[in-house]
Amino acid sequence: MKELIHPTEKGKEIFNLIERLYPITRSITGNGVRETLAIVSEHIPLVIHEVPSGTKILDWEVPLEWNITDAWIKNSKGEKIIDFKTLNLHVLNYSIPVHKKINLEELKEHLFTLPESPDWVPYRTSYHNKIWGFCMSHNQFKSLKDEEYEVMINATLEDGSLSYGEFYIKGELEDEVLITTHVCHPSLANDNLSGIAVSAFIADTLRKIKSKYSYRFLFIPATVGSIAWLSLNEDKIDKIKYGLILALLGDEGKFNYKKSRRDTAVIDKIVAHCLKTRNEAYGVLDFSPYGYDERQFCSPGYNLPVGRLSRSIHGEFPEYHTSADNLDFVKPEKLEESFEFLRSIFQTIEGNQTYLNLNPKGEPQLGRRGLFKKIGGHSTAKDFQMALLWILNLSDGENSLLDIAIKSKFDFELIRKAADSLIETNLLQEIV
Repeated sequence: MKELIHPTEKGKEIFNLIERLYPITRSITGNGVRETLAIVSEHIPLVIHEVPSGTKILDWEVPLEWNITDAWIKNSKGEKIIDFKTLNLHVLNYSIPVHKKINLEELKEHLFTLPESPDWVPYRTSYHNKIWGFCMSHNQFKSLKDEEYEVMINATLEDGSLSYGEFYIKGELEDEVLITTHVCHPSLANDNLSGIAVSAFIADTLRKIKSKYSYRFLFIPATVGSIAWLSLNEDKIDKIKYGLILALLGDEGKFNYKKSRRDTAVIDKIVAHCLKTRNEAYGVLDFSPYGYDERQFCSPGYNLPVGRLSRSIHGEFPEYHTSADNLDFVKPEKLEESFEFLRSIFQTIEGNQTYLNLNPKGEPQLGRRGLFKKIGGHSTAKDFQMALLWILNLSDGENSLLDIAIKSKFDFELIRKAADSLIETNLLQEIV
């Protein structure tokens, strides 16, 4: 098995992409998504799909396209107290256009704040209700004077399309690994510029190796994007053997994996084992029908083996969906750690195979086959020897290398290397 390219200064490179994407105003549709996908396309050759407004997608319909160029609130002196161009979170995402003068009482009906975090600006959306609004810090809200204000949101809601990006890597098999990440949030660094950037870099790495599986990367708006893809790609569903939703990969929290609806899918076993052998704190969550796009891919009509990988869990850290999820919140070293962990997951997917011991009666003489020399030169000789014995004992055509790694409590990479040594000496045969 070929190892994936090892990252060098990957964390800084991933962060630089996040930094470039951060100012762009994104939503579930619109030019901000297209601009984002165009930048990602500089790293990997995305195919950009446009699904027209009004298209029937399962029980949904592609909405009108939303674009915004400017927005502000001015006080009675004509001073801008809120400026969309300073922070795009200031506008309720998908606001209808407005331009008028109103009093403080009416203005307050259109303002959103976070009293529990009075210095932060919340991120709020209204995709399905035609209203307008602004978001501001609660401290600023409390300082508003009883006077006349002028509000302006220069936005459009009209027929257009939903945009998403797709990158396919053809492997030796048609069986696919599906990786998706949502691209609809505006200036939120962890949620989900971290998922976008890490996905782009891991895709760029995977395309440079000869892989057994095919890989499909989707850069899609949350919920409506995954529903659109599923609706338009029913012919590809049966090829998906493993899947991951990637989000929130840049903060300092521990890794958390949410299992697929199947609960015992191979991807669930792989990620759990990779987490366990890191010897660091982690969390494994049971499936629930709430969260990111795993709830679409794992809906009962599809029931795909798709789990979700993140660091901190959405909604469970204070900075979530606020202006505090900024460039200071994501850390290059954590981005690289996420990249490396994904690398280990994909190496496990690629390297997992079931073998048959060709000399099953008694223990074969390893020394005569030169395997003791391999052991002697290994930095963890005792573990390597035990890995050989575990593989020989459990390779009965029923246990995969992953099963053996789990039972032996050894790192999969060690089991894979030991299996390669046994193959070289004609002691193992692959079960096709």
